[in-house]
Amino acid sequence: MYPVTDLCDEFSDKLQILEPMFTDFGGRLAFGGPISTVKCFEDNSLVRLALEEPGAGRVLVVDGGGSDRCALLGDNLAQLAIDNDWAGVIVYGCIRDAEAISQMDVAVKALNTHPLKSNKKNVGERDVPVRFAGVSFMPDDWLYADLDGIVVSASELAL
Repeated sequence: MYPVTDLCDEFSDKLQILEPMFTDFGGRLAFGGPISTVKCFEDNSLVRLALEEPGAGRVLVVDGGGSDRCALLGDNLAQLAIDNDWAGVIVYGCIRDAEAISQMDVAVKALNTHPLKSNKKNVGERDVPVRFAGVSFMPDDWLYADLDGIVVSASELAL
């Protein structure tokens, strides 16, 4: 994993850089991999379905519409991410079980925490383009993240 600052120094013309609005909640702080997306609003059914699949080092990008009314990921789903080899999860929304997740070997970035679980109505979309934090996320683009920020590239980068 390359430091995001080094990637920005070398490839700034090929990167989209997310606006700095995310907080680290997982025990792993640096991660990267190809993107898979979920677009949902206050319903994490598709987040669970995605994390139940083999992650193969991918990053799950969840566009929760920035909602601060419930959580889209908790410790059970974080454990699924670990068990199924996901590199990390970015949630444009809230998570819960933050203390437990902070002790887990998983990368999780989100806007905030909320104690209420989400709806379960199987509403949302998988592997569609999503946009938030000033960046467009396309399935199979690459995401790199660490304590300095998050960047997205159309392809894998190497220094």
